[in-house]
Amino acid sequence: MLIQLKNIIKEYDNGGVVTRVLRNISLDVEEGEFISIMGPSGSGKSTLMHIIGFLDRPTSGKYFFDNENIETFTDDELARIRNERIGFVFQSFNLLARTTVLDNVILPLTYGKKKDHIMLATKALEAVGLGNRLNFLSNQISGGQKQRVAIARALVCDPKVIFADEPTGNLDSKSGATVMNILGRLNSEGRTIILVTHDRNTAEHAKRIITIKDGTIISDEKNHHQKKSEIIEDDLEL
Repeated sequence: MLIQLKNIIKEYDNGGVVTRVLRNISLDVEEGEFISIMGPSGSGKSTLMHIIGFLDRPTSGKYFFDNENIETFTDDELARIRNERIGFVFQSFNLLARTTVLDNVILPLTYGKKKDHIMLATKALEAVGLGNRLNFLSNQISGGQKQRVAIARALVCDPKVIFADEPTGNLDSKSGATVMNILGRLNSEGRTIILVTHDRNTAEHAKRIITIKDGTIISDEKNHHQKKSEIIEDDLEL
């Protein structure tokens, strides 16, 4: 089991006013799964992703990642795990402006032990169809291409799991279909994908759909009608 959550609670204390965002969340994720976590704004899905992705710690409960209890890890150890074993793709891309596509993808490698940074970043960009855009600045490419750069950056350290937080939220339908196709292909190659979205159509690209409401999982179902996005060949050639 790659991820095990047991009775996770997350509370925020704002001047003595305690707000409980997650309520006794228990969840298992096997390596190689493609899961979507969906729910409306304020449901707790992003908070759950932040905890699973080591961006935040739970108030109480147990979290095991690859059979290791994260409660025993220091902040520095969690940062190392985030860099080496987790990849993130965000709605807003989070690319460095006026920096080349290649250098944006190299960035996570500078914090780790891997060598051959240019080769690894080039390989990751080729995997998302951007091998011919290495030296373009991030402000010289389209929104869809920016998200594909973000996916390459998430891939470059060869992570165990990729988290995608509303990855199509800022994209048109054509670019969104290409991004979802790439995520589906990465999953078919053995990557664990955890997708966070409020959109049912996007969620249906996953093999398993978890719905969260008011900080509680209200359904956890296999998706028997998984969508298969057709890759847009001319988009990959742009």
